[in-house]
Amino acid sequence: MGKCFPRIYDFAMAPLERKKLKGFRKNLIANAEGRVLEIGSGTGVNFGFYLPIRTKYVDAIEPNPDMKERSVKRIEAASVPIQVHLVGAEKLPFPDNTFDSVVATLVFCTIPDPEQALREIQRVSKPGSSILLFEHVRMNDSPFLAKIQEKLTPLWKKVCDGCHLNRNTKELILQSGLKVTHVNTYYKGLFVTMNCTNSKRR
Repeated sequence: MGKCFPRIYDFAMAPLERKKLKGFRKNLIANAEGRVLEIGSGTGVNFGFYLPIRTKYVDAIEPNPDMKERSVKRIEAASVPIQVHLVGAEKLPFPDNTFDSVVATLVFCTIPDPEQALREIQRVSKPGSSILLFEHVRMNDSPFLAKIQEKLTPLWKKVCDGCHLNRNTKELILQSGLKVTHVNTYYKGLFVTMNCTNSKRR
């Protein structure tokens, strides 16, 4: 993991965050309740959106130590208790059936084994828990744009710390066994928010 990307991430994303992404994050995270797991918390962009009337505690995971370090001020400013664990999503250090909600925003593009991460999310979250996702995905409804994503991905991965522009995350989630209750797509299908439920049996 490079050290340059964490340094420029907030600056590079600021215009898009102000115009659109902030609203997507805020609306999604308003549904998080109880004990929450956040996957790939990065610089802590989501931390200010957790509502103390709904969220009791947040365990966030982030494999990049430089990203974790840059989230410290946002942890201190948050309205709910937050602890960041320096681990990846494929092997979560939590017991089965721990969490009431799981949040993941713009992270599945970088996880090396997203299918395993989804299995781990289902393992550590309770039956019936909310899985709240906001991701950029492969633009399947536009073959031309999807082809551009394919061509850009090799360079994009190098510049953006392993981010796959062409990852078909929406389909991975649909095939994961999660019960998808609500989907919104934006910008010709580039971004998607998905409200899901962990449908495993008690």
